[in-house]
Amino acid sequence: MKTHILIVVTSASRMNEGKETGLWLSEFAEPYLAFTQEGYAITVASPRGGRTPIDPSSLSDAAPELLETIRFLEQTVKLEDVEASGFDAIFLPGGHGTMFDLPDNERLQRLLREFYESGRIVAAVCHGPAGLIRATLSNGKPLVEGKRLTAFTDSEERAAGLDAAMPFLLETELRQAGAEFVGAADWADHVEVDGSLITGQNPQSTHQAARAVIAKLKG
Repeated sequence: MKTHILIVVTSASRMNEGKETGLWLSEFAEPYLAFTQEGYAITVASPRGGRTPIDPSSLSDAAPELLETIRFLEQTVKLEDVEASGFDAIFLPGGHGTMFDLPDNERLQRLLREFYESGRIVAAVCHGPAGLIRATLSNGKPLVEGKRLTAFTDSEERAAGLDAAMPFLLETELRQAGAEFVGAADWADHVEVDGSLITGQNPQSTHQAARAVIAKLKG
């Protein structure tokens, strides 16, 4: 059976104060390319389906091979139409858009529970872990409770000057949900692996997070 990965991206295009946002391209493109190079099948889904908004700030210095993956974001599958069966891993890229539409998405919460409780890989990078904060297990406990993980830190959010444009601070919210949050220096390449849960801190950590997913799938 071919390995099949579900990548869930944001449909949100605006932050608070009307600032433009969306998916951070490299956080999708780098894993997409790494996974397809391994021969894995990829399904890309989003809350609304269809075209995914891309944060314009992520396009300015993007390499040509990363820009070429934009075509795979034109017709994403609607998350409501996705079932967990048949997938080996779920991967949540970031971009500030995720902070606005992933935390309260009930279908995503259900998928995360099914993936995690069946021992399949749950991975997220940068703001992607926003999708984890309200996910619960069958016993009602937060999925992240007691788990060692990382994400875009409060320090990085302030350094980016976007803390006021966010609905919450991600590190703070994950800690409040009971996660054992591990943050490195701002913009450090940093990944945490706790069993089948794999998280990366920021855009700089994306490639290493994707390689950790591949290593786990092969392991």
